[in-house]
Amino acid sequence: MRVLGIDTSTLMTTCAVMEDDNLLGEFSLSLDMSHSEALVPMIRQLMDNLKLKINDIDLFAVASGPGSFTGLRIGLATAKSFAHVTGKPLVGVSSLETLSMAVPYQPLVAAMMDARRDRVFTGVYRLEEYPEVLLSPDAIPVDELIEYLKGLDGNIILIGDGAVAYRDKFRSALGDKAVFAPGHINLSSGSAVCRLGSRKYREGHIEDIFIMAPDYLRDSQAQRTLKDKR
Repeated sequence: MRVLGIDTSTLMTTCAVMEDDNLLGEFSLSLDMSHSEALVPMIRQLMDNLKLKINDIDLFAVASGPGSFTGLRIGLATAKSFAHVTGKPLVGVSSLETLSMAVPYQPLVAAMMDARRDRVFTGVYRLEEYPEVLLSPDAIPVDELIEYLKGLDGNIILIGDGAVAYRDKFRSALGDKAVFAPGHINLSSGSAVCRLGSRKYREGHIEDIFIMAPDYLRDSQAQRTLKDKR
């Protein structure tokens, strides 16, 4: 089964094609340009290099959140368009689970994205072949996450821009228990989306493209501003 995986939940634009467990190709770019500019040309170039057409893809997988509001909408719209045109299935996967898979063979991983105001989108996972959820994805204060991590045994890999933004706070509270992912793997990847998407599909999960929506885990800034005015 060939899977096209897409992730635009962060500043990184990434896509990959896997056939069963084999990675055929992957492109990732972190540039000063929008996902709307980068994503479709990137997918086209990847497919051309692999000498594949979009109808050669059996399953589309997309990171559905949390993450950038605009980025998530672009990624989902693109994946849903492909699924609609080809009639092939679509699955959404957690952006945080995807991020956690960048760290191979590390038992405990806390994936996090900066949610501003001393909060992070986070999920905590035990990694084996796939992530086992220990703390379900949520938007929580950094201090609350720190208290949770203190209760876990052993070192914990912290990954994502949330770990970078609050590095000093985590280091001060957790000491050597906190291990920060190096920059070259502190990234989401299309291949991780492919793997998670394949698993969800095998488990029977298929999205309805007409009702599928991003999992923001919080209101947008515009929605919060509107609520504050009420």
